[in-house]
Amino acid sequence: MNVKRITPVMFVPDVEPCVKFWVERFGFETTAEVPDGDKLAFAMLQKGNVELMYQSYASADKDVGTNISEVVRKGPTFLYVEVDNLEATITAVKGAEVVMPKRTTFYGSTEIGIKDPAGHYVTFAEFAAPAHP
Repeated sequence: MNVKRITPVMFVPDVEPCVKFWVERFGFETTAEVPDGDKLAFAMLQKGNVELMYQSYASADKDVGTNISEVVRKGPTFLYVEVDNLEATITAVKGAEVVMPKRTTFYGSTEIGIKDPAGHYVTFAEFAAPAHP
């Protein structure tokens, strides 16, 4: 068996602000949308081989019932995203709530943590190039 991909599905009150966040700030493309009346129930976003999915609470209620719906409403998702240019990322997230100011870690990354429009936590990290002897 070979695991080919793992994609987070983040549950949110409203899908649209999250789609806008990733598309406008990071250049993701919407690869799938599921409408629910005049709103989105679900959206799949992709940039290169990176993929994210957002699903509304209302859609979760319809898909799997209240047992799962209650669980997905309990807490945010935490994403750790490696980037190649943290300064460009900091510019892209300007205006988002910063929950972890820029810092350098003992394990060799420089990071910043923000919240997406739905309150999910996203840490962006750039790793220093390995030293050459």
